[in-house]
Amino acid sequence: MKKIDAHAHVGEFGGWANVSITPEELIKQMDDFEIEKTILCAQPNDLCLKTRDAYPERIIGLVYPNPYDGEKAVDEIYDYVQNKGFKGIKCNPLRHAYVADSEVMDPIMKAAEDLNIPVFMHSGHAPYSLPWSIGLLAERYPKVNLVMIHMGHGHGVYIDAALKMAKRYPNIYLEMSGMPMPSKIKEAYETIGHDRIMFGTDAPFHPAAVEAQKVLSSGLDEKAMEDVFYNNAAKLMKLI
Repeated sequence: MKKIDAHAHVGEFGGWANVSITPEELIKQMDDFEIEKTILCAQPNDLCLKTRDAYPERIIGLVYPNPYDGEKAVDEIYDYVQNKGFKGIKCNPLRHAYVADSEVMDPIMKAAEDLNIPVFMHSGHAPYSLPWSIGLLAERYPKVNLVMIHMGHGHGVYIDAALKMAKRYPNIYLEMSGMPMPSKIKEAYETIGHDRIMFGTDAPFHPAAVEAQKVLSSGLDEKAMEDVFYNNAAKLMKLI
């Protein structure tokens, strides 16, 4: 069953994670798991650009700004989208230490609205990236499609909140990497919308085999799995 990986990284990640993946290793993983395309981010952004340029048919680039850079971050978004062909924005409140709905995000969201591109945002870690804060950001920018990466991550209360926020705000999409409950993938598909839950690996932080198996064991039928694995991300990124 063909797939689009809605969230992955390249590069080296030291510290607590101590994981890494090269562009070549990512492509091999994609081949091994029938992943047709990967929505990719990296810091520095130039690493994502080099990977996309090396594999233009396989990689969809997201620009990864630090909102605290202010005008520089906004200029970077416009440059990478308008001049380099990137298709969206990645934001990580945990990495850059801001609350998801704080005012520092306003220039980023305004740029996304102007460019008509989605924003992918890490979720699941207090106090920065809680689903409720992401919901408030979605409420403030209803014209921006906002992908809640990890749909609350590993905390049951946060997973429940991710589902509730997505039910409340139709511009919230969910990506399920790192979220340990396969049943919640089915619940999201059936109660939030068939087009707003997507497969992702969060490479290199989680094994692709585990992330794919969560979809396969979620209880969804084959047509629904095709939506989660491929169709929903393809529609969001305007591939179909």
